[in-house]
Amino acid sequence: MDATLAGFILYLLVMLVIGLITYRKNESNADFFLGGRKMNPWVVALSERSAGESAWLLLGLPGAAFALGFIEIWTALGCLLGIFFYWQVIASRIRLLSAKTNAITLPDVFSNHFSRGGPWLRITAMVIIVFFFTFYLAAQFNGAGKVLNVTFGMNHFYGMMIGAVIIVLYTMMGGFLAVVWTDVIQGVLMFAALVVLPVAAMVKLAENGVVIQDVMAKSAEGARNLTGGRTGWAAVAVVAGGLSWAFGYMGQPHLLTKFMSIGDPEKMKISRRIAFVWAVPAFAGAIAIGILGTAMYGNNFFADTERIMPQMATDLMPAWIAGILISAAIAAMMSTADSLLLVVSSTVAEDFCHHVLRLRLSPKAMVNLSRLVTLSVGLAAFVIAITSEKLIFSMVSYAWAGLGSSFGPAILLMLWWKKTTWQGVLAGMITGAVSTVVWTEIHWLDQMISVRFVSFIVAFTAVVVVSRVTLGRLGSAASV
Repeated sequence: MDATLAGFILYLLVMLVIGLITYRKNESNADFFLGGRKMNPWVVALSERSAGESAWLLLGLPGAAFALGFIEIWTALGCLLGIFFYWQVIASRIRLLSAKTNAITLPDVFSNHFSRGGPWLRITAMVIIVFFFTFYLAAQFNGAGKVLNVTFGMNHFYGMMIGAVIIVLYTMMGGFLAVVWTDVIQGVLMFAALVVLPVAAMVKLAENGVVIQDVMAKSAEGARNLTGGRTGWAAVAVVAGGLSWAFGYMGQPHLLTKFMSIGDPEKMKISRRIAFVWAVPAFAGAIAIGILGTAMYGNNFFADTERIMPQMATDLMPAWIAGILISAAIAAMMSTADSLLLVVSSTVAEDFCHHVLRLRLSPKAMVNLSRLVTLSVGLAAFVIAITSEKLIFSMVSYAWAGLGSSFGPAILLMLWWKKTTWQGVLAGMITGAVSTVVWTEIHWLDQMISVRFVSFIVAFTAVVVVSRVTLGRLGSAASV
């Protein structure tokens, strides 16, 4: 058997074994969706990081850097700012609030925090999560197809199918425990790939007598310019668009649940340090893969630039190491897809079936219902993946903007501003979601300034304005 394929199959088997081991440890929905709030800080940090970046970091961002050059540094910097900010400002507070209100999902947090308006907040949050997560999850399945196609020549459809089947199986079996422990392994693999591949590329180029500076000097001016050759307002829009990725982190339900799962909130500082130490080299490596890929292959080598990472691994590394690094690309997809899948399942099973439909089932029956929902959601997402032609980068960007603006301003103000009302939160959710959809569809507006920036600012303003109006009419925020 080919060494690359053997390494990849071994990785997939380990993922399934983890699902089997954790199968019997889920006695309630709190176990299935939050691991019983018993996770240690190392596990939380690595799980959050691997789930936070997905196939986008190993395929999408290197592909964008390969196509556009140094302009994507602003994207990496924006992500690092967002990671640091929400670990510092959101993590501990949402863990304490979720425990205080006995919330195990993000819609739970909103609904249980306010004595009135809870059902409206729950239903609105549920609809937003299901809508945007379908695009996010489809992007991950699409990533699996690309990696397996480049590596093994496998048909894109069958590659997506294999990734989807493995993820759905271990998530359905082990729930949150399976997700976080597989995320830990996947986080280590992703970090290794993003550090090892750029080093190997620089060694290879040096052996061939290629000077990277000379290659970049011959590239198009936009590729070697931090603003893509743009000036004036266009340059400002480029910088703002890249940095605006920071806004999205505060509103990602699959990342916020990681904070809610930590056993001791006092140890969140440890998790924060681990997460940032992981993030800086990882993002630098993703940009470096794209830039060095230009030197190795030239600008016109790939019809689909998001294939740069698996191609580089195959060309530079011994077969067995390439298998491990390519497993990291699949790991990036799986680590996010399983978290997305679990959040959508929790939203449907816990928020819709339990709270909206008021189904009264035993804890074990609720876990089984959650497993059934996980299977159904996985099938639906797979159908979307095989019918979509969008790049991973664009699908993730769309979902990131929608979730970040719908939930980010609401969560930030709810945790830090006592005058936030449920009406303000509801207005922020709706405004963020609608502005994302509308702004994205008007392409010339999105070219002027990023939807990630605009939708967040508009939603933030909506929460503040509506909260002030309703607070003045109805009294304290706690009662409204």
